[in-house]
Amino acid sequence: MSNADIRGRFIWHELMTTDPQAAGAFYSKVLPWRTQPSGMPSYTLWIAGKTQTGGLMALAPDSAPGTPPHWLVYIGTPSVDATLMEAQRLGGKVLKGATDIPNVGRYAVLSDPQGATFALYTPASPPASPPAGGAGSGASGEFSWHELTTTDPQAGLRFYSELFGWARGPGHDMGGTMGLYQIFTQGGAQVGGMYRVQDASTPPHWLGYVRVTDAARTAAAAKAAGGRVLHGPVEVPGGSWIAMLLDPQGGAFAVVEPPRVAAAKGPAVESKPKPAAEPARPAAQPSASAMPTAASKPAAIRPAPTAIKPAA
Repeated sequence: MSNADIRGRFIWHELMTTDPQAAGAFYSKVLPWRTQPSGMPSYTLWIAGKTQTGGLMALAPDSAPGTPPHWLVYIGTPSVDATLMEAQRLGGKVLKGATDIPNVGRYAVLSDPQGATFALYTPASPPASPPAGGAGSGASGEFSWHELTTTDPQAGLRFYSELFGWARGPGHDMGGTMGLYQIFTQGGAQVGGMYRVQDASTPPHWLGYVRVTDAARTAAAAKAAGGRVLHGPVEVPGGSWIAMLLDPQGGAFAVVEPPRVAAAKGPAVESKPKPAAEPARPAAQPSASAMPTAASKPAAIRPAPTAIKPAA
């Protein structure tokens, strides 16, 4: 596909951490990933099957003081420079200006008006096919859902919709003080959700969900490898199972197991409860949706409000 087709797609995911070697060992035990040298100094690739799913590197020297390990999402655009200018017009803040990586692509890092950090990316060679969209879609090991926790979901949706052409999907009342879980779509597919942060000490942030075959087993593997289970595994409307996890260095990520499908022409497989790696916290869930929503976000997920010092 052309670079024009990547607009608004989540096309890269990067873990910046205090101990890349230890992080590589952890994720290789927990997810269907392996690491591979990138050919660039101090940068490692995540590989799922034959697909490059992201990168791994040490926290940058110019990171803001106190920045914890975190995942950074890269959203595709046919022009980093034009999108960067538009983001600033809409209230975004530049953290790292447009930068070229020879033979790789051009990128920039910024924060949205509410403070969630994300990156823009135009690859030198466009992906062969669009990344899959929808909760639990794509192959095992691929990121298949993206969730924005923010102080103002509706303002966030307006910002990203103008910037990337996303559209408003269905909204679901999570009950109580949780408010609305707002799904957004890209190219007609549901690719993520947004909801209001409940803990004032938690800054706005993006959380990526990796597709796995068994969320409970993945959560147990994370715990055995030195990570923490922050929430779940828990079943969400539509039959998917999710878990929110923390790696040993403090990077937060989530996993989603898609609903089980019956054999061809057979009856639907009944969803059966699974034992949680840790007791799941009570959650007010939306009435009906297949998205992996986090109705009670653990307060332990606290990414840095700005991972990189603002550009001069």
